[in-house]
This record gives sequence, C-alpha cells and structure tokens, in this order.
Amino acid sequence: MEFNRRRFVSSLVAFGATLTVAGPLAAQTAGSEFTLVTPVQPTDDPGKIEVVEFFSYGCPHCADFNPLLNAWAAKLPADVVLKKVPVSFGRAAWGNAAKLYHALEVTGEVKRLETDVFRAIHNERTNLFDERTITDWVAARGVDRKKFSDAFASFGVQSKVKRGDQMAQAFKIEGVPALAIDGKYLVKSNDFNAQLSIADKLIAKARSEKSGKK
Repeated sequence: MEFNRRRFVSSLVAFGATLTVAGPLAAQTAGSEFTLVTPVQPTDDPGKIEVVEFFSYGCPHCADFNPLLNAWAAKLPADVVLKKVPVSFGRAAWGNAAKLYHALEVTGEVKRLETDVFRAIHNERTNLFDERTITDWVAARGVDRKKFSDAFASFGVQSKVKRGDQMAQAFKIEGVPALAIDGKYLVKSNDFNAQLSIADKLIAKARSEKSGKK
C-alpha cells in the first residue's frame, strides 16, 4: 500500500490534545488540569508512582513530545517510574507500529532506536507500518533480523499490543500523547511543557496520598 504522508498526518489531527491549561493544581478540582480515572486502574508496582504515556510512533505530536518527555523522565525521583504504552486506536498501521515498539523492547533496542523511528516516519517519510519494511529498517540498523522477526510475530508481543489498547480504553484515552498518573489521574493540556508541569503536581499529589496525607 502506498504511504500517503499528507493524508495520514492530516487524519491524526483529530487525535491531538484539545484541552486547555489552568492555574495551580492546589486551587482546582478535577476537570481543569486533570480528569479522574474511573475506576482507578491498577499499576505494575504499588510501591511506585507510575506515569503512563499513551503514544504511537505514527503520531506527529508524539514525535514532538518524545524528546521533552525523555529529558523530564531522566530527572524523575526514585519512587516514580515511566511506562510507555503504544496504542493503535483500532488502526492496522498503528497496530504494527505498536508491535515495532514492543519487538524493539524485547530485543533491547527500543531506547537506542526510539528517536530514529520517529525521525524515519515523520521526517524521512519512511513507511514503517508494514512488517517487511519495519524488519528491513531495523536490520539495517544492526538489529538481529531473526530475533526481531521472531519477537514481532510472537504471541507475547501481540498480547502486549492488545493490552495497550485495553488500557487506553480503560483510561478513556481519546488522543495521544496522553499522560496518566498512578492509575488515578489523566493530564489535560495541549501544551507539552504544561503537560509535564501538571504531571509533576499530580506526582506530588499521588505521593501525599500514598503517605496518607490528603
């Protein structure tokens, strides 16, 4: 299938964040800077404050947000963990992009190639949405072809993709990138720096709640 970047990217606009930024979190209720996740979702480690980024390699907004998020994540305290969850929104192309992420994760290459994947799709117009192109692309960058292919086609990776979409539904994710804090709060903003600032406030809120200080 021919990759029409203009048509593809224009179709992504509807998935971008459309929410606004408000004042200090201490002075607000849910609905201004964040929404409550109902029901509260479980996290992988109750002893940590879990930040989940819902994203897709196919999303241009996620590509722009990624370097800011990574710089922010590098300074997170020890009690906070960032978990990246690729979603498909039911699109086959984004489903393969999610499989690409998880297969790179399995082969230990996701951190090394993450920026390159975004650049290839959004700057170099490489169609990293079908298995053959994806496999050729990662192999050209030093990833073992067989190991990657086995991971890409594995039941484990398929299960992770399905789980990511289930999580997106449970968190009521309507657009990406989206940040969820400790299974309880969903950040609202269309400004990347504001998203991270609100996330910091919600992390502090979650930390107080874990320590019993409401």
